[in-house]
Amino acid sequence: MGMFSTDNPWVFISGILGNISSFVVFMAPLPTFIRVCKKKSTEGFHSIPYVVALFSAMLWVYYAFVKPGAFLLITINAFGCVVETIYIAVYIAYAPKQARMSTIWFLLLLDFGGFLGILLVSHFLAKESKQRRQLLGWICVAFSTSVFAAPLSVMRQVIRTKSVEFMPFYLSAMLTLSAVAWLVYGISLKDLYITIPNVLGLIFGSVQIILHAIYRKRKTVVDEVKVPEHSIDVRKPDTVTNSEVQEISLEPEVDYDHRMSGERC
Repeated sequence: MGMFSTDNPWVFISGILGNISSFVVFMAPLPTFIRVCKKKSTEGFHSIPYVVALFSAMLWVYYAFVKPGAFLLITINAFGCVVETIYIAVYIAYAPKQARMSTIWFLLLLDFGGFLGILLVSHFLAKESKQRRQLLGWICVAFSTSVFAAPLSVMRQVIRTKSVEFMPFYLSAMLTLSAVAWLVYGISLKDLYITIPNVLGLIFGSVQIILHAIYRKRKTVVDEVKVPEHSIDVRKPDTVTNSEVQEISLEPEVDYDHRMSGERC
């Protein structure tokens, strides 16, 4: 298998742009975890988005290994596996006992059990490489599509509150750029499985940009912003006090989870 597809220069160009934009998206929650380390508390955040992001990166690395010329898909998702593992490790280190145990169980169930199951199924049911690529490709498409509930909840919050406070523009822009880059990458490789999720990513990213244009000058009354509801949809904190609501509202990382619409694929 060649490391790069040399037939079409757009494969390399779009792959590099996709790596850069996805790198920024992967690093978006870093300030949150720096704060977690300083305060030695997860402050009610849930680990599900990071466990899911790790599983997604693992799936795309596996798919890229059986897909000729998809080396740039391996590089960014291998990096994603490392970064998400670090995030999860930090979370487990500082989370309360109940949250820590649920995270470990979910990690074992999805990222180890689920991935092992897919590995075995693809090995025994798809003997030929083409069949294996098709099977893995549709699994990646199905999983990537399923995580689009996250940006929908954020966009609903923006429309309801008429404020983009919880949807940072730079993150929406990077998600859109990432979707465009990987969409071009998929088209250039003539890969349906890479193209489909990023068509949806481009649509959701464009809607987020439009919402920014509509609501960016609107001021939000604090009493009208029900952060706990949004936090339950995305972070699922155990309890949120008024002081926690005010603190979370100042951090753009609350909306990190809606970046999963920009799958690194």
